[in-house]
Amino acid sequence: MAKFYGIGIGPGDSELVTIKAANTIKSLDILYTPKAHNDSLSTAEKIVEPYISDKTEIKRRRFPMIKNLEEKQNAWNIVAEEIIADVKAGNNVGFVTLGDASVYSTYTYLINIIGDQIPVETIAGIASYTQIAAQLSIPLMIDEEMLEVLPAIAPMDKISDAIDVNDNVVIMKISARVKEIHDMLTEKELLDKAVLVQSASMDEEKITPFSQIDPSKKLPYFSTLLIKKNYTF
Repeated sequence: MAKFYGIGIGPGDSELVTIKAANTIKSLDILYTPKAHNDSLSTAEKIVEPYISDKTEIKRRRFPMIKNLEEKQNAWNIVAEEIIADVKAGNNVGFVTLGDASVYSTYTYLINIIGDQIPVETIAGIASYTQIAAQLSIPLMIDEEMLEVLPAIAPMDKISDAIDVNDNVVIMKISARVKEIHDMLTEKELLDKAVLVQSASMDEEKITPFSQIDPSKKLPYFSTLLIKKNYTF
């Protein structure tokens, strides 16, 4: 039976794509990937390129990264309807997403629209923050420590509360709020407890203690902050 697969492909290194994800990608009739702004290959498509069969049709679609919810919803609806039609026509269809398919992923919006109209399978991927901990060879959390993961666009009071309550905090896509969070950690005297990782596991990966970051400079989109109260960077 034809099916729609949501495939988490890890943080960036093609070798961090799981065997199950790679085998699924190889078997697809149609693969949906995000369309880059300059019409070049998206990061997601570059990651999975080694696993795409010559027989697989690639459909590059634009997923607008904007605040206008109505415009985003319209784009998701169009792609979701196309996916439904492809699967009902007997094709195995996949959508690739960085990191894990269930963590801040566009795929989640698609399956909310698709519902039970077609068979769906979600394939887990390595999340960027677990790869960051592995790259640093430090525990993400241990024993009774607590961890909270949240986006930089969350309300600042919630970010502040998360830092106060938890031993470890991951703030994803921090480029949206570098100065505000830098100022907050300075005020809480936790600046030396944070590390910034840009483009985790990719060729351009850069790891920097947050205390050494100039908060006035723009960071790459794929930038993640790890705060560990029991560790000094």
